[in-house]
Amino acid sequence: MTVTEIVVSTAVVLAVLTGIRLLSSPKTAVAGNRLGALAMLGAIVAVLLRNQVVDAPLLLAGLVAGGLIGIALAARTTMLGIPQLVALFNGLGGLASFGVAALVVLERAQAPTTLNIAASGLAMIVGGATFSGSMIAAAKLARKMNQRPMLLPGHGRLCVALLIVMTTLAVSGAFMEGRVSYAAMAGAAVAALVFGVVFSIRIGGADMPVTIALLNALSGMAAAICGFAVENELLIAIGAIVGSAGLILTKIMCRAMNRSLRDILTGGTACAPAAKSPTDSADEPPAPESAPEERAEQTPEQKIETAATLIRDAKSVMVVPGYGMALSQAQTEVKRLFDRLSAQDTDVKFAIHPVAGRMPGHMNVLLAEVDIPYDRLMELEDVNPLFADIDAVLVVGACDVVNPAAISAEGTPIYGMPILHVHEAKNTIVCNLDAKPGYSGVDNPLYENNNVVKLWGNAAETLAALIDKLS
Repeated sequence: MTVTEIVVSTAVVLAVLTGIRLLSSPKTAVAGNRLGALAMLGAIVAVLLRNQVVDAPLLLAGLVAGGLIGIALAARTTMLGIPQLVALFNGLGGLASFGVAALVVLERAQAPTTLNIAASGLAMIVGGATFSGSMIAAAKLARKMNQRPMLLPGHGRLCVALLIVMTTLAVSGAFMEGRVSYAAMAGAAVAALVFGVVFSIRIGGADMPVTIALLNALSGMAAAICGFAVENELLIAIGAIVGSAGLILTKIMCRAMNRSLRDILTGGTACAPAAKSPTDSADEPPAPESAPEERAEQTPEQKIETAATLIRDAKSVMVVPGYGMALSQAQTEVKRLFDRLSAQDTDVKFAIHPVAGRMPGHMNVLLAEVDIPYDRLMELEDVNPLFADIDAVLVVGACDVVNPAAISAEGTPIYGMPILHVHEAKNTIVCNLDAKPGYSGVDNPLYENNNVVKLWGNAAETLAALIDKLS
């Protein structure tokens, strides 16, 4: 590398690291995202300069076309579509590595060593699996596919067999010559694409935050491996940074769900009948004694009036958003309620569960969209000790993350998962679509508490009616 290339590469890596650091806080996330995009542009320029192809018309046309497509996709995507867009981008990253590695294999006569070919084969495997797996994840998130785990007969054995086949073919192809080598590499590529599909279809929608984080890590790993194939130090460095960051995020998501990555990837978190009913457990958290039982017999109009009274009289309100808020696009109504309550000096905070929604930080993104102040967002560890002193909790489209069965219902998919302790609050208002279980398939005993007002229906419409009553 020349001095100029070293300087440019160092600047790009530092920009990426700085961007990732800025992304760790909602206040600086926008700046971090822009800096990361600028760093990627710098990386592209550095590669073009190194290979002396800055003036190649086809490459420039591709850059312009890709940029315009990216802008169009981002402009058309609503906040509800962000998770599937992220999954799509992860897949495209894997596809790019797959394509570059495939070109190295096809032009193997120009590759200096067998190591380059071997790295290309590995990049094709990781990149291909990342692409097809991400497409399945995007389809599930966009509700183009059933979001429940899909288990095939002998699913685990099939995954292992595909891993063995694609690894064997890739390694063999690196040491073979001629058509046999190309056939082996092509077989490895096909096996990788199939593996990505088989791998992703048995992961349920509730585990998508972990899946997206893992696919992000795989796209970075594919890029780093591809860097070895084309002997590009910058690609190796950037890919390694993205891959390691994705793996760290994956670990954080698993910890937040109290699940092992192995169980998630093997479908071990799929719905299962409870071994012990929450209502029979001695460890079940007791329901607060505060509200009359006749609430259950109220009409929908009376329930709205009761909820409005609770909110109006409360000195402190905790809002718990979930995926239902995203589906109903209720964040605008949440903002209206926040503004109204803040104007009357009510202390309003937001309890954010790490895996609420369908991607890491999904709720933060939705609330930031409507300008909810960042200092009002509280994480699980900080907010749980506060619930017992909160006058009213407003649940907006959340189920599993507030399900007290996670504390007592052994044998269920959510047992042991850290939850928001809404059941400890003085009064709770639930604005969910219905009383059906969440993705875990576990009934929520919170709904049976006497101090809970259940406002079933579209969350946006329910909140609008509640705000009208407050007026």
